Amino acid sequence: MAPRRKHAAVPLTTLGIRINGIVIDANDLDRLAQFWSGLLGLEITRREDNWISLGPDLALQSVPEPKTAKNRIHLDLVADDFAAAVARATDLGATPVADIQENLWQVWQDPEGNEFCICVS
Repeated sequence: MAPRRKHAAVPLTTLGIRINGIVIDANDLDRLAQFWSGLLGLEITRREDNWISLGPDLALQSVPEPKTAKNRIHLDLVADDFAAAVARATDLGATPVADIQENLWQVWQDPEGNEFCICVS
């Protein structure tokens, strides 16, 4: 591993770097848009051949390759009504990966296997 380069200290507020949104890769763009839109109550705000935006912060992009390994990053969704959120996720095609942990959160997969957590509010 190459040694890390040292950078001059720059106040974080002057860098101008921020998260603009989260993008989920999809093989079936329409199917995942239907899932995430239905789960989060977000409308499609932009649509292109290989891209769908849901609200201001979430987007889906079409990719040719299937998901083959565990995601290294995932969404934590906080639900005001955990039981209703779990029922809604199931109705839309999500599957649980494990039992609820610490009575606080549960790992799920969307219809293409992307992991996310539903958390108790």
